Amino acid sequence: MLWRGRRQSDNIEDDRSDSGGGLGGGSPGQFRIPIGGRAGGGGSIFLVILVVLAGWYFGFDPSTILGGGDGGLLPGGGGQITDDSGGQDSGAGAPANDEMKQFVATVLAETEDTWTGIFKSQGLTYEDPKLVLFSGQIRSACGFASAAAGPFYCPGDHKVYLDMTFFQQLDQQFGASGEFARAYVVAHEVGHHVQNLTGIMSKFNQMRQGMSEADANQLSVRIELQADCFAGVWAHYTAQKGILEQGDMESALNAAKQIGDDTLQKKTQGYVVPESFNHGTSQQRQTWLARGYKSGKLSDCNTLSGPI
Repeated sequence: MLWRGRRQSDNIEDDRSDSGGGLGGGSPGQFRIPIGGRAGGGGSIFLVILVVLAGWYFGFDPSTILGGGDGGLLPGGGGQITDDSGGQDSGAGAPANDEMKQFVATVLAETEDTWTGIFKSQGLTYEDPKLVLFSGQIRSACGFASAAAGPFYCPGDHKVYLDMTFFQQLDQQFGASGEFARAYVVAHEVGHHVQNLTGIMSKFNQMRQGMSEADANQLSVRIELQADCFAGVWAHYTAQKGILEQGDMESALNAAKQIGDDTLQKKTQGYVVPESFNHGTSQQRQTWLARGYKSGKLSDCNTLSGPI
């Protein structure tokens, strides 16, 4: 991935020196790359809710969503969510020349440019999320979370939270190496931010409270697969800029495979419990990531109705 020398986002909060320790897992409302699953019974009421959640799609004209395909750069800028941190780097102990931080800041900047362009094409304003770097554990508007929970997005404060040691785990434990595999992780969480801005996230959180765990899991799978597809849409326009190198997209697809619910369950417990899936199978995650990458159209990311 040819990321060096490109714009880096100012929306990075470095809390690595202020965090640490070992508090337990995340709180409800967080959306993260999974390391495990949930159990529960069966049901089908989620199918009715999907019709409600899919409603926002009807306001989009697919032909206008960056359909030109001319490979040009998308407009930069966009709104910025303010906070009380007082600056970009609240972690005084973090090295100024941290290359991995520069990489994450560059990837975040690329997502800002892409989604600003997509929203602008619909007459909307994209609000940039903040990305918080932490170490060990962190407090968010969604509560406390530990690094063991993996990267996550908190809709309550419009922030993506990332302990960059997850990238080592992605490589060494999951067998998913490569810079673009890491970029996919960031883009997936930003995909949840897009869902938050468009109202899908709040509707999902409201609806799942009245559902059985199995039904909530099935709806969660659709939400997660859509975030994968949105990450693919971003990758589509990133490729048009000439940033991707040979093998980059393959590394992202491999990452999607390695963190599928079925693959993770086989590795961690030796068997698969489909009703506990809440992020999607390896095949589903690869399929939706590839679909977004191939077309670059939000209209092809409607995981909220029909088969997945």
